[in-house]
Amino acid sequence: MIHIGMGQLARAERLTSCQQRMNLLIKEEAATTSYDTRLVIEGEIDAYTAPQLREKLLPLCKEHQKISIDLSGVNYMDSTGLGVLIGAYKLLKAGSGKLVLIGPNQRLRRLFNITGLSEIFKIEDKVQGDEE
Repeated sequence: MIHIGMGQLARAERLTSCQQRMNLLIKEEAATTSYDTRLVIEGEIDAYTAPQLREKLLPLCKEHQKISIDLSGVNYMDSTGLGVLIGAYKLLKAGSGKLVLIGPNQRLRRLFNITGLSEIFKIEDKVQGDEE
């Protein structure tokens, strides 16, 4: 028999609640004239959600030459998320492909600048061809 104190139970409930809030929505959209495929991501990319992104993104990098990732709905990214993007970039570059990050907020732009990744990734404010 396992005895759980009230403090442990409250902590377990907080962790469960926290994990439920850390959802990540990944939508794959049809090809455009500029890119083979486009992913639209919403939520937080961190140690809990990065594996979801990796499972979706890396196989696409093996199938397509040009991928755009819309980050306008991402409000947080940690080093785990950066690692997934770097992995995708390397896969695409090895096959002469391209990765474009679209619409990151100021916080993400700062993260890319601080890490030097803004010099590596192509980053655009919006999808080319979007209406003003």
